[in-house]
Order: sequence, then structure tokens, then C-alpha cells
Amino acid sequence: MTKLSDKSPKVRVRPAQLADAGRTAVLSGQLGYPASAASVRRRLLNLLARRDHAIWVAESEGGIVAGWIHVFVKQLLESDREAEIGGLVIDENLRGQGVGRALVERAERWAKARRLQSVYVRSNIVRNDAHAFYQKLGYKVIKTQSSFRKPV
Repeated sequence: MTKLSDKSPKVRVRPAQLADAGRTAVLSGQLGYPASAASVRRRLLNLLARRDHAIWVAESEGGIVAGWIHVFVKQLLESDREAEIGGLVIDENLRGQGVGRALVERAERWAKARRLQSVYVRSNIVRNDAHAFYQKLGYKVIKTQSSFRKPV
């Protein structure tokens, strides 16, 4: 267990497990991405089997999942491989206590171990607190963009 500060809970960062699906789904809903435990379990089953993806959870002293992070290797034709944080969610009652920092640091170590030169993260334009969080960790804004989706 790592004590993050005097006011923060102790957390243990560990690899996600299928048994974490229910709590992971609840946390995703807190960020505006509602999902059922069954759908998260199905996604975890797929992603945990891939060597180019990693998912960790921060578990509180009481064994409750306080947050999760998903990082993967992004490989595009126009740029070198890099790690991308696909998602980071911290329980709304525990934000600002170092849980997110612990998870991001774990993802960065994963990226370095794979000899990736950078970590990329996207954050919705309305998430000002998240932007400040990432900038405090040394991330720089490199562009703004619009996202599009079309059902097929």
C-alpha cells in the first residue's frame, strides 16, 4: 500500500481483474460513460489478453477499487508508436488525493518499459479539472480537435 499524502487514503495499484468489472463500470458511469458490469467484463476479457494494452486499478485499504487506468500502444502510419491513455477514472469522492497520479505514474512506467518515447492522452474540452491535473503532471496541450462518429 502507498500512502499518497496525510489526507489521502492508502492505495495499492494492481493489474485489473475480471472481478473488477462491476466497480469499474460504476466508476465509468461517474465520468459519463455508463456501462453494465457485463459489458465491462466482456471488454476486460478481450483487453487483458492483449500485450499492447494494460489496465490497472487503484485499490483502497478496504479493498474497494478507487480508480482505474487503461493504457495501450498507439501505432499510426503518420507517427511513431507511443502509449495512449485510453481512460482514467477516479471515484468522485477521492479525486484530488493522489490516486490518479499513482495510476498515471504506473502507466508511464509501463510505457518506458516498452521503450515508448511519450504518453498521449485525450481529454474532453469540458473537463477543466482533468486538464489541470494532466498539466500538473507535465503533460502539454498539443492540439484541439473535433471528434466525429457515424453509426454503420
